[in-house]
Amino acid sequence: MFAVMKTGGKQYKVQSGDILRVEKLAADAGETVQFNEILMLGGDKTVVGAPLVDGAAVQAEVIDQIKGDKVINFVRRRRKHSSKRTVGHRQQLTLVKVTDILASGGDKSGVKAAIGAGSVAGVAAAAAAPKKAAKPAAKKAEAPKAAAAGADDLKQLSGVGPALEKKLHEAGVTTFAQIAAWTEEDIAAMDEKLSFKGRIEREGWVEQAKELAGK
Repeated sequence: MFAVMKTGGKQYKVQSGDILRVEKLAADAGETVQFNEILMLGGDKTVVGAPLVDGAAVQAEVIDQIKGDKVINFVRRRRKHSSKRTVGHRQQLTLVKVTDILASGGDKSGVKAAIGAGSVAGVAAAAAAPKKAAKPAAKKAEAPKAAAAGADDLKQLSGVGPALEKKLHEAGVTTFAQIAAWTEEDIAAMDEKLSFKGRIEREGWVEQAKELAGK
């Protein structure tokens, strides 16, 4: 007799005595677990589920928690900076031995259901995440108010976004009047300091700042 069962998003055709590597289960070595998602039973009589076979189950003994073979993922971006990145990954797996195939009565056996370890951890993480994220969010909300005190909205300058405005604030530049008063030496020094590479002159910040400062 054989069964086609589903676990971890994959399907397996199993018989009593088979040893499988399945996605990690929330169980310790030596425990007996039961797979309840049975799609088909075969043997003397074939039973196909719609989509599952009612009452059918596959029981297995957990042998060990293991890791799969290492998978190497190599990523290369040819354009711009031509970056390369190599990442290795080993899948968390559970080694089980099929001990019994139940054609019926699986829902009344009382054996622990085979549950993926990720599903248990995911519920706990989701419950804890909002509490941890609450404090940092409050600090971020206060930052714009502190920066806005006595400062102009430098994002009105061409090509200046939030990130660039932050760099200017860190360099001590917070008003249009400061930029309007820049000399050629000041522009060159700021280009060098913040790696603007001529952006100040290309975008015409000094002229724009003079107009904005006079409003």
